[in-house]
Amino acid sequence: MATDAPPPPRSSTEGAAPARPTTEEFVEVQQSAEFGELRRTYRSFAFPLTVAFIAWYLLYVLLSNYAGGFMGTKVVGNINVALVLGLGQFLTTFLIAWLYSRHAANRLDPQAEAIKQEMESRTEAGA
Repeated sequence: MATDAPPPPRSSTEGAAPARPTTEEFVEVQQSAEFGELRRTYRSFAFPLTVAFIAWYLLYVLLSNYAGGFMGTKVVGNINVALVLGLGQFLTTFLIAWLYSRHAANRLDPQAEAIKQEMESRTEAGA
């Protein structure tokens, strides 16, 4: 499998093992302003959408349990409100996944890559 191969060396020396950051370097990066901004960017997207989706899901479950008459209301032909809302659950799941993918590619990945590059350059300079 391609993922089982070790990463290529980062130094210009052929066959040399890549420099590994120390625990202290990881902690220093974790406490940096850049890493804090990355966490804020992630949380500002993930937490509100998670809460909104859980509320939407619980609304569907509660309506299914306690508002059977409403959920059984015909919308078109044999399609009722319960079916429409149930399919809406799938739709919102895929929508959230797509939105997160875009958010990660546009906002999170560039910030994470900058942190990674900075950490690698520090590690190579110290090696």
